[in-house]
Amino acid sequence: MLRPDFAKCGGLVPAIAQDECTGEVLMLAYMNEEAWDKTLATGEVHYYSRSRQTLWHKGGTSGHVQKVRSIRLDCDADTILVLVEQIGGAACHTGRRSCFYREIAGDAERECSPMVFDPKEVYGK
Repeated sequence: MLRPDFAKCGGLVPAIAQDECTGEVLMLAYMNEEAWDKTLATGEVHYYSRSRQTLWHKGGTSGHVQKVRSIRLDCDADTILVLVEQIGGAACHTGRRSCFYREIAGDAERECSPMVFDPKEVYGK
């Protein structure tokens, strides 16, 4: 079966989550082999947190899980594209639809992704 080349990438492969219907890029995170295997086994996306050095189930705390609809690898097998159904509407831990919510146009900056939930209410602090 086709698999990412984890060895080539030092054990972590970038994984892009994209909305299956709209094509919107929701987030970028990383997968190790365990996250890859859990994602395939459960049908929900799992990632590896570089900052916490642990596996995490996307939406495990917030309920905003990512249901796998399709998984693609790039030509070098060193980047993963996961087409997802984003349950609950928010992919970002800030409570927004997309992690890419800040847009820069010339000298101006604006927020361009809606707030779906208040992270303080979901995660505390």
